[in-house]
Amino acid sequence: MRPASVLGFSLVEVVCATAIMLVLASLAVPVATTMVKRQKELELRRNLRTIREALDRFQADCERIPTFRMAAKVDATNEECYPQELAWLHEGVDDGSPVGIKIKYLRRLPLDPMTGKADWLPRSSRDEPGKLFTDQINIFDVRSRSEAVGLDGTRYNTW
Repeated sequence: MRPASVLGFSLVEVVCATAIMLVLASLAVPVATTMVKRQKELELRRNLRTIREALDRFQADCERIPTFRMAAKVDATNEECYPQELAWLHEGVDDGSPVGIKIKYLRRLPLDPMTGKADWLPRSSRDEPGKLFTDQINIFDVRSRSEAVGLDGTRYNTW
């Protein structure tokens, strides 16, 4: 017990408090970077799901609406009736009716959080599973352009 006239901290107390703070800070940095990476991965999964749902709705409308195929200028080689460009999803496609209704499937093309751009790698239904390039006849799926590896050990461009 110190006398009441002596105020302040001893050198040992300051060193111990500093050491504890350094240990806690060194533990917090990796946790914070993992949390940021996990958040980007969640956003990537959400954006991929959004685009894939829009592609499926486009394909369903193409099969359901008889005039849609001609109005959307879907190629005759595209039997599956998926869009030939990703821009069709957010720019809209005429439904072929006399009224001329433009159908949009996305408000905007989502960004790839790993690259920071809306620059997705399209995949055709005719592509082989591991192929990196597509024939651009139809787009039934998209993937990230990022070569980085996720927390689960897989590359983002394979999701």
